Amino acid sequence: MSGKLVHFELPARDVDRAKSFWSALCGWSFSEPMGMQYFMVRTGEDQGGAVFPGDGKGPIVYFDTDDIDAAIARAREHGGKADDKQPIPGVGWFARCSDTEGNDFSLFQSDESVTQ
Repeated sequence: MSGKLVHFELPARDVDRAKSFWSALCGWSFSEPMGMQYFMVRTGEDQGGAVFPGDGKGPIVYFDTDDIDAAIARAREHGGKADDKQPIPGVGWFARCSDTEGNDFSLFQSDESVTQ
């Protein structure tokens, strides 16, 4: 469904401390790192997130879209900013964006055929 929140990222200055906090607060269990310090959690049937090393300026949310190219164009057309799409091999596409008020978010399109 287009516009549904499908993924979030929580940047953390101290990844272990952040994982401990979210595990205690929400009962989350994090995966082993994915080749880098990127620890994923599943929060619903088709929703999840991750904790990773970062400046801790707030969560990054990813909204689903059926057509990322069209969504990027609409964001730009209506006064927002949108980077070009980037691949997530074997998963899909994402694009970092911001709305007219400067709120950062990302768009995501599932596409397991993406290679690079």
